[in-house]
Amino acid sequence: MNDKEKIIQYRNFLKDSIRKEIDFSQTDQSLQVEVPPIEKPYDLGKKRIELIYADWDEEYDIKLSEAMKNRISRRNFKGNSLSLKELSFLLWATQGLRRLAGAYAFRVVPSAGCRHALETYLAVFNVEGLEEGVYRYLPLTHELLLEFKTPNLKEKMVKAAFNQDFAGSSAVTFIWSTIPYRMEWRYGLDSHKVIALDAGHAGQNMYLAVEAIGCGTCAIGAYDQEYLDELLKLDGVNEFAIYLFPVGKVD
Repeated sequence: MNDKEKIIQYRNFLKDSIRKEIDFSQTDQSLQVEVPPIEKPYDLGKKRIELIYADWDEEYDIKLSEAMKNRISRRNFKGNSLSLKELSFLLWATQGLRRLAGAYAFRVVPSAGCRHALETYLAVFNVEGLEEGVYRYLPLTHELLLEFKTPNLKEKMVKAAFNQDFAGSSAVTFIWSTIPYRMEWRYGLDSHKVIALDAGHAGQNMYLAVEAIGCGTCAIGAYDQEYLDELLKLDGVNEFAIYLFPVGKVD
């Protein structure tokens, strides 16, 4: 198969034609297989950090039209730290919980079938009150879980982003992974396009939210998949990284 033929084949990922071929009566949801967890389980012995709840309208008063107008990809960051309040806001804006209804978690961002197949990891470099390290967001309790510390984290993040320096010069770099089975449980083979769409929803919220706190970001879709998954200690099959967002203060 030559490159032109491959391009035509890969374009099909953007279509929804596969829906016509799926027997949805055979998905795990239809077969009454237990619903997968809303949030990735974690070791209760690991360190957790309480995040801040606030009336974000009162804290960060910016018009939506203004945030949309000012939205731009920013790769040059100042050396300033982020406050824990600012980080709490960004986490709420991109994956925060609005309400629980049984096995469904309604979040600030939309998701196909309310399945929310994303997990949020943070490479924290310069956030007030946090040690440098890799954290995971726990949306059900609005907490951070310290996953691990590793030497030379900035350099490792730059390497993971194919030497895009701003992946390590940020105050924090968000990494969204996916656990595909959360979506596959309901939609089977029709899951993977909508996981990508969900990541886009979260990414746009990030672009708008950073405008409210004097920060900037630039989405990264070009990264070393295997290296990044290994860095985050993901198995690369049942969970793997799909999107990066370095965030830092800007002029």
